[in-house]
Amino acid sequence: MALRTLESLGSLAGTRVIVRCDLNVPLKDGVITDDGRVRASLPTLNALINAGARVVVCSHLGRPDGAPDPKYSLEPVAQRLSELLGQPVAFARDTVGESAREAVASLEDGDVAVIENLRFNAGETSKDEAERQAFARQLAELGDALVSDGFGVVHRKQASVYDLAQIVPSAAGLLIQKELEVLDRLTENPERPYTVVLGGSKVSDKLGVIEHLLPRVDKLLVGGGMMFTFLAAEGNKVGSSLLEQDQIETVKGYLASAKERGVEIVLPVDAVVAASFSADAEHVVADAVALEETPFGASGLGLDIGPRTAELFAEAIRDSRTVFWNGPMGVFEMAAFAAGTKTVAQALTQVDGLSVVGGGDSAAAVRQLGFADDRFGHISTGGGASLEFLEGKKLPGLEVLGWQ
Repeated sequence: MALRTLESLGSLAGTRVIVRCDLNVPLKDGVITDDGRVRASLPTLNALINAGARVVVCSHLGRPDGAPDPKYSLEPVAQRLSELLGQPVAFARDTVGESAREAVASLEDGDVAVIENLRFNAGETSKDEAERQAFARQLAELGDALVSDGFGVVHRKQASVYDLAQIVPSAAGLLIQKELEVLDRLTENPERPYTVVLGGSKVSDKLGVIEHLLPRVDKLLVGGGMMFTFLAAEGNKVGSSLLEQDQIETVKGYLASAKERGVEIVLPVDAVVAASFSADAEHVVADAVALEETPFGASGLGLDIGPRTAELFAEAIRDSRTVFWNGPMGVFEMAAFAAGTKTVAQALTQVDGLSVVGGGDSAAAVRQLGFADDRFGHISTGGGASLEFLEGKKLPGLEVLGWQ
């Protein structure tokens, strides 16, 4: 069965449509610092507004632990949505209570309301199926149909993502459709050369995606904190850099498998090593095979790929026709250790083909470093969901919409 799309819901004029978005944006002192996920929701919301639907937006934000917490309120998101849509957006101060019911009841055709953070109710993320379904039934009272458009949560069996979709007529929104089209291109007959760039802190977070993509790619570039486990697997000392000792044998297996398949795994040839984990720490560039041969000795911390590695990676990226990147190359939040991530991002903007930034920290990094979204082929809104899709896993929030 194919993915159900908006068309499958028929005419939506006058219909109350619950839209499950992923508006889990970063906030600082109540101010949104990156509204990328809010903007990504606009095509679906505008399509529903133009169709005359009465739009009820719901989302989670952060991890409030099943109870109301003002610092995780969606009110700033509702305000930003109003600015981006160019129309008033009502805000309900609860999820399924009196305020939510009143906000929905007052909607006219083409109006939009946002209900409060779904995770203020323990039923949203409960492992207890009955508790989840009970919350889903309460949500169902607010709408006649569900449009699921939060790609960042489709790998979770949660009330608003999975259970609600079985209670009311449901379909995927335009964002989920777009994400799936791009990810399909990464897994089914990608244009070659095909390069995957992996960073972030831990190898253990990427085990499945490495295993699933190794037979499909031409090159795998490894940076970020996970590079030190790869370097250690090749017999190098890495000082006090992040190292997953228990993954060394697994990594050795990947290196051997890649060699057998003719896949080139490109590891760093140098790294930026610091005296401590701080923005103003003293730091030097060291060869990857000599990370302890710095003034900091065995206490040195690798916090970024080095300049030679950055250029090596950039050259491989520019020579590719398909590139998928997930995970920063270093601690990009600190200016001294952001150069590797910035060089990789710049190279992705120069790909003659499909360049995909795989959500999560990578998406935050490119925006923080000043790159506009439209300089890349696609910026995914779902880091974990993207990785699980690329691992070949079944995603419950997609299966419930008919995706096979």
